[in-house]
Amino acid sequence: MKIDCLIAEIGSTTTVLNAFNIKDEVRFLGQGQGPTTVLEGDVTIGLNMALDSLAKNLGVDFIEYDEFFATSSAAGGLRMTVHGLVYDMTVRAAKEAALGAGAIIKMVTAGKLRRTDLQKIKEIRPNIILVAGGVDYGERETALYNAELIANLKLNVPVIYAGNIENHEEVKLIFEEAGQPLYIVENVYPRIDMLNVEPTRRVIQKVFEEHITKAPGMTKVRNMVNETIIPTPGAVMESAILLKEDLGDLMVLDVGGATTDVHSVTEGSDEIQRIMVSPEPVAKRTVEGDLGVYVNLPHIVERIGLDELKKEFPDAEELIENRKPIPVTDREKEFVERLTKEAVLTAVRRHAGGLRHLFGPSGKKTIAEGKDLTNVKYIIGTGGALTRLPKRVEILSSIPYDNTGDMFLYPKKGVKVLIDNHYIMASLGVLSKKHREAALNLLKQSLGLEGA
Repeated sequence: MKIDCLIAEIGSTTTVLNAFNIKDEVRFLGQGQGPTTVLEGDVTIGLNMALDSLAKNLGVDFIEYDEFFATSSAAGGLRMTVHGLVYDMTVRAAKEAALGAGAIIKMVTAGKLRRTDLQKIKEIRPNIILVAGGVDYGERETALYNAELIANLKLNVPVIYAGNIENHEEVKLIFEEAGQPLYIVENVYPRIDMLNVEPTRRVIQKVFEEHITKAPGMTKVRNMVNETIIPTPGAVMESAILLKEDLGDLMVLDVGGATTDVHSVTEGSDEIQRIMVSPEPVAKRTVEGDLGVYVNLPHIVERIGLDELKKEFPDAEELIENRKPIPVTDREKEFVERLTKEAVLTAVRRHAGGLRHLFGPSGKKTIAEGKDLTNVKYIIGTGGALTRLPKRVEILSSIPYDNTGDMFLYPKKGVKVLIDNHYIMASLGVLSKKHREAALNLLKQSLGLEGA
């Protein structure tokens, strides 16, 4: 069977393979899966098993393909460290760029690096190091100092410099002399109260693609994948950005076994922007490492309180003890739905900004801080829990009603809930890099918006 396009999602434990036609008739054909064989030292073993699974599901003996894309969170995902000048300014801007690209941020520093910081960087062994610092034509010394120390570590890890434009030539010279890989990009914080995260986000994904095949277990991945590879969370963000251009302001939630991701793509309302104290990126991602419904299930139970949970589920302790990666019985699904709702509401509360009242000589003044979600028109569920649980729509519909006291900058009541029914948002994010219209068409099919 000849297929236009295959897209693999290479996860930490499972590799999912999606098949699409994108030429004569744009449609999702089917899905197969296999284990992610990082530990065996060859991810293509798992990819071939997923290909066999796909062929079986499609009822064919073999599959030929023209294009093969991939997203990956295998081999520890995209591990990054971020180093800037002032935490609330250049550091935060650099962090937003890294998260939006799909990174797992393992370390953040502000100001000049210390010996203990350098030791920690060596222990983390990041895939990419991001150095920022100073607005354009502002402070120069800190970024140069940090660049020199990092270059002298000789980790042979790609470094992205996204700081003061005046440092470009010196930073380039520092890394050339040290024989270390360097990428220079526009400043993530070129002026006070101005974020410029998109150029850095694009370069992070480019660097990831160039270097991911060197990770343990990923060395042979190019034997099969002949197109783009980007981090899985970054691919979901690409889909969210694509949909925003077509549908309007939106947010995407993905509750997994270990983490909960929230992606929002919105400029916010003019009213809130006028009282905002610091800038926020249009496309923002937050990841909550303590909110997962399998690996990190105990953390959610702790948030709710076991005694409180037992009022709804007298058998809660048994359900916790015997939890499965994918709930099977109706009782298990009800229990995971309760935990998923807690994960969703907690993650949105952490992602959203809020209003604060300040009192001074001239009276009360209201300011806004953080991400403004008040213009969001669509809430989209993707990932295992929010595409498969029976009450997924009900869970997502509860988000605006969690805005107690209306102090959080939440989506308004009446927001429309959509589900990624085929569970293909990440796949279509990487597809959109080359086939934008086909990716949008397939996204709308998965969301039940074919006629939109």
